[in-house]
Amino acid sequence: VSSASNRIGLRMDGPALERARPGELPSEGTVLGAVQVPTDGRPVVFLADHPTTGGYPVIGVVRTADLPAAA
Repeated sequence: VSSASNRIGLRMDGPALERARPGELPSEGTVLGAVQVPTDGRPVVFLADHPTTGGYPVIGVVRTADLPAAA
């Protein structure tokens, strides 16, 4: 977990994921616990103050009941 984490998101540290498509995608709604992969390839788990829309791939969602363990 990166020291750059905050109430918006839990930023992962370590090897970057390779994205099949570079750049942004059309914006769509996001939810608490969404795991988004920005252009740097390091996933972000959205927390309490997450944005309402996003334009990066979402590769999964952490269940609300499991978020305290992740944070």
